[in-house]
Formats: sequence, C-alpha cells, structure tokens
Amino acid sequence: MSLRPLLIAEACNPEWVSIPLEGWSLARAIQELTGGHIVTQIRNREALLRAGLIEGQDFTAIDSEAVAAWTHKLAWLLGGKKGKAWTLNTALSSLSYRYFEKLVWEQFGQRIARREFDVVHRITPTSPTVPSKLAGLCKKAGVPMVIGPINGGLPWPAGFDSARRREREWLSYVRGIHRMMPGHKSTWRDAAAIVIGSRNTWSDQPPELLDKCFYIPENGIDPHRFQVTRTRVASRPIRAVFVGRLVPYKGPDMLLEAAAPLIKSGDLTLDIIGDGPMKLALDQLIASLGIGNGARMCGWINHLDLPARLAEMDLLTFPSIREFGGAVVLEAMAVGVVPIVVDYGGPGELATNETGFMISLGTGDQIIGSMRAILSELVKNPKLIDDRSPLARRRVEEIFTWPIKAKQVMKVYEWLCRPGANKPPFLPHGNIPSF
Repeated sequence: MSLRPLLIAEACNPEWVSIPLEGWSLARAIQELTGGHIVTQIRNREALLRAGLIEGQDFTAIDSEAVAAWTHKLAWLLGGKKGKAWTLNTALSSLSYRYFEKLVWEQFGQRIARREFDVVHRITPTSPTVPSKLAGLCKKAGVPMVIGPINGGLPWPAGFDSARRREREWLSYVRGIHRMMPGHKSTWRDAAAIVIGSRNTWSDQPPELLDKCFYIPENGIDPHRFQVTRTRVASRPIRAVFVGRLVPYKGPDMLLEAAAPLIKSGDLTLDIIGDGPMKLALDQLIASLGIGNGARMCGWINHLDLPARLAEMDLLTFPSIREFGGAVVLEAMAVGVVPIVVDYGGPGELATNETGFMISLGTGDQIIGSMRAILSELVKNPKLIDDRSPLARRRVEEIFTWPIKAKQVMKVYEWLCRPGANKPPFLPHGNIPSF
C-alpha cells in the first residue's frame, strides 16, 4: 500500500537558507519517496520551478501576500531589518500563517475530505508557538495530520541577558504566553502525530502528548550538495572557521577573544564567514586585539560555495549559546571538519565527544577560557582533529541526511495509516535510527 501525503511547507525554498531550506529539503525528500504534493507560499514559486518541479502536479503555490506582506514589513521595521528579534518575527509570521492555512483549506479541503491524501503533514513553520486550525479540520475529515519537526523555546542561558537585549528578544521574556493563545491546545490535541526536533522541545511537551511524539532532530544535509571531503592533514597553523550571522548569541566576539593568543603566535588562522549587525564591532575587535594577520572577515558567501570553503579547514569554531538547530555543525561534519561547540541546544545534539569537542555552558568568560584551552591543546596535538574527522563525516552520512530523515518520517506515516504497523521507537534518550 503506497501512501500519498499532502506536504504543507509554507517556508520552502531551495535557494535560501535556514527554515526555508529545511522546509524544501524535507518536503522534497518525502516527495521523492511518495509522490506527495507540496503546498507552499507564493514567494517560493519561482525557485521551485527553477528546481524542476511542475506547478499543479508537484506543488501548489498559495498567494497569501495580502497578509504576509504587511506582517513581514512590520517585523522588518520592529527589529528584523537588522537580523534580530527572532521571537518577534515568529509571532508576527504566525498571524500570516493563519491566513495561509485558511487559503490552503479552501483549495484542498474537499480533496482531503475525499481522502485523496492519506496524511497531511505540516513541515513548516517549525515553531511550536504557531497553532494550526488544519489539525482539527483534518481530524474531522478522518485524515491524520502530522506536525513537525517543531523546535524552539530554548531558554536563554543565565548570564547572557545583555546579549538577549542586544538581540531585541523582548518577547522571549513572556514567551510562555503563547500557550494561552486561541488554538494552541486544540492544535496539539487534534494532531495525530508530532515530530519533535530537539530534546529541549521534547521536555517542554505535556505528558499527555508524549504517546504521539517522535524525536527526529530538525536539521539535515543534502548529500548531493556536500560531496567534497576534507583531505588536508591538520598542522600548524590550524585552520579554524566560523560560519553564521554576526549576531550576539552566536558568539563571534567570544571566539576572537579565545583565539587571539594563538592567532598572534601564528599557530592558528580564523576565517569568519557571514554578515550581520556585529560586523563593524568585530572589525574593531580584530584591530584592538592585533590579530589582523590571521583573522579574516570573509563576508557572506553563497550557500552552494560553502562546502568547498569548509573542506579547506580543520575546525568549525562555533560558540553559539542559543542555537535551536545548528545546521552549520552538520554541514561542517559532512565534509570532515571537526566542530567545537557549546553543549547546549541543537549543536549539543548533533556533535559528540567522539566527533567533535564539547564546551560546557557557562559564563562568557568560562566559554572563552574553555575554547582557548581546546584550541591550545589542538595546536600541540593536531592529530586529535584528524582522528575525529572521518567519524564526524560518518555520523552525518548514517543519521543526518534528508533521505534518511524522509524514511524516518515514513515510519510515522505507516504507524498512522497501516493497520498493525509498529510504533517507531524515536525517542530522545535512545539511538537515532539510520536507514
């Protein structure tokens, strides 16, 4: 018995990064297994056409710009224009998503009721704060709805309130209020299955929902995009790289402070790839530390060019203190670059002590000290990097590719739709299954 899902991915774009790329990658991987139909927002239409999908056959683009355009502009004006205020952006986008779902039901409601689709799966948005009226409508129609991967709500660590304010994360102080919003309880009550993208989000679920929750980490990589492999043997100067938006919570300033003595001595080089509101401050910090000889601000690069740049490196140095997913950690590991990450949030679930180096969460000074100590040890013994490199690559290949994630999701579909199918044992305290 084949299963055909209706794949709702409001954010779904192979030419962008972050959530839109995740939405595209998972939706497309499931579609290739099932022939399912993708439903996305109109702004993604041209990119899907360029990717070779056929409109009407492979996907439908919903024009919700009547609401989406003004909520996007409002978010930009209130903080998003500087790449900040993520919680505010999510709250405003949830307003436009309600309208998007209304249009989806108008176009597909009758087809769902006629059982043209075996399951409806909302892939994006990934935030657990965004309710879904579709969950109740699908339940009434007798078609199970899957929601997820959902991920979010990672608490700001103590001691980083300054970074929190610089990020304009005002709403994060009252984030729990979303549970009081209309449609929140009914969404999770009516969903037939919930895919949870992180251990923190799992721990945030009420006990009565856990029987229908499945742990599948949010991020993955496209193996076709990451075919290059690091071939370099680590030696002094060790080559380190940071990749990400230049914003306070990702810690590029802490990284520069930690690496400065080793850069000065010529034992380490550091490339900072990315752009954002901290760029000028980081330029000034590099100058004040006197490390312009070995620390380079590389700016933004095209995502398609990233694998080749990563493959020239030894280490991904990524001291982010509040990372929900951390896709760049997988991207580095996929080419054999060894990550140094804070063991908190997404990165702490992707890397391990066997495939990288984990820093305990602490104060800014403690993170700087731990990062410096690890880098100093690796300068003395570069072989520690080369020992972990193939293990990092293998972990991604066995667990974290989108085709593997699509097969994991299919197990959830089968449990919902096929009588007698075993419930997938996807739990945060067990081994992540590979296929």
